Formats: sequence, C-alpha cells, structure tokens
Amino acid sequence: MRLGVMFERDLPPESLIPFARDLDGTEVEDLWVVEDLGWTGSISSAATALAVTERLRVGIGITPAPLRNPALLAMELGNLARVHPHRLAAGIGHGVQDWMRRVGVLAPSPLALLEETLVAVRALLRGETVTVEGRAVRLDGVSLVHPPAVPPPVLAGVVRPRSLELSGRVAQGTILPEGFGPERVREARGLIAAGGGKEDHELVVFVHLHVGDDPDRVRAAVRPAAVEQAGFLGVAPEDVPMAAGTAGQAADVVRSLWEAGADTVVLRPVGPDPLEHVDRILAALR
Repeated sequence: MRLGVMFERDLPPESLIPFARDLDGTEVEDLWVVEDLGWTGSISSAATALAVTERLRVGIGITPAPLRNPALLAMELGNLARVHPHRLAAGIGHGVQDWMRRVGVLAPSPLALLEETLVAVRALLRGETVTVEGRAVRLDGVSLVHPPAVPPPVLAGVVRPRSLELSGRVAQGTILPEGFGPERVREARGLIAAGGGKEDHELVVFVHLHVGDDPDRVRAAVRPAAVEQAGFLGVAPEDVPMAAGTAGQAADVVRSLWEAGADTVVLRPVGPDPLEHVDRILAALR
C-alpha cells in the first residue's frame, strides 16, 4: 500500500519546488502532478519535481490523450524515465471532454483514441518500432532513439465502466478521480479484472484531504471541492467521499480505500497549508 500527495493546481507553480523537497523528507511515497486546461503542463511539472527530489515517485495524473501525439508523449516520458529511473508513473486519460472541445481536439471516439494511445506509448517505451493505422492514431515506423532501460508504468485515468475495462486490457494501472469511495473502488476493481487486469495492475485513487477538529469548519472548507467533483461525477456533493475531519477520521478513510483494493491513495489537500494536513494524517496513520 502506497500513499501519495497531489500538488494542488491552484498553488503558484514556483511553489512546487519547496513543496516537493519538503514532501521528499516525509514517509509519503508519491508526489502527483496534474494537467488541467489553463493551469500547468504535467510533463514540465513532473520534470521539475523529479529534478529537486531524490526519493519520491512522481506521478502524472493525467495527461489527456487528445492533447498529446503518442510519439511525442513517449519521447517525453522516455526521457524522464532515463534521467530518473524507477521514479515515474505516467497517467493518460480521455481529458475533460468540454476542455478538449474548447481547444479543438475533441476525439470522435475517445475510447479508440485512448486505447490506441496507450498501446502505442507502451510499445515505444519498450523500444519497439511502431507502425499503426488505427481509428485515431497513425504511426509509420516510429521508434525512440533513447528508450528507457526500465519503461515507466503507464496508467489510464478513467471513470466509466467501458473505460475501466479498457484500462484492464491495455494499461498497467488505473487512476480513479476524487469521489470514489470503497464500494465504487471495489466495483472498479471488478471492471478492470473483467477487462483482463491482473493482480499487479496498480489501482490509484485520489481523495481530498482536510484535517480539522471543528466539524463545521471542516465542512465549510471542503464544500467547494465536493460541489465541483459532484458535478463532474454526476452525484450529490454529500456523496463525494473525502478524508475530512479529525486526523483519525481522515486516516480511517484512507485505510478504507486501501482495504477496498486501492494500491495507492493520493491525498489532495484542501486549504492554504497543504503539508500541515499531510503531516497530521501521517501521524494518525503511523
């Protein structure tokens, strides 16, 4: 069981450097960065975090397939994996469809694009010469001059049943967004297995974190995040599970996700002092 922390997208990008260095000195195993439209690029963020840390695995959660040609994506990931072996996890997903529309890259078949991208990127990272004439991806004799000796794991950031089965079929892991509680995690495990996912298929689950002793203040602090994620998932805000409350209550939520089948739980701190919340939950998890 692994524990990770997300670098919140609303923080100033330059604060990633001290954040990553501080996190590198804790028991946390992972630091995850995001690629949301208008915020920051995940590859540059991952490169920065890897360069200023020594121990942490850096996860990309996620880069949208419509924004990234698979050859270029494999070149970027391969470069990071060579410079920082064993310290990268690469997440690729559909992207938020409205965002993809706004930048003119909405895919006619998001499922086909994601599957063909995952297959092509993994093959390129293995050092293969790739030719594919797919529904969405077309490569003609492409290979990496400097493939990594140890290819990084490639994970699919997905939500819906057909995409979860796809992930089990062609990815090495799956990233679930904030809002998946234990029951939905177990359901996702089943769908991944139905697609062919094996026991070593890593399941990463994101969850919001806010530690406080005043229930009213905790509810007020996490309410905007709950409303935003509820809109994305199509559920009520009160149905968005969070590691929120006292340190013990937050730790129990993390444990419940591990017990439901999550291999890695990634905390997304809510509030102006993210590492304070991380320190408090770490103390409760020890």
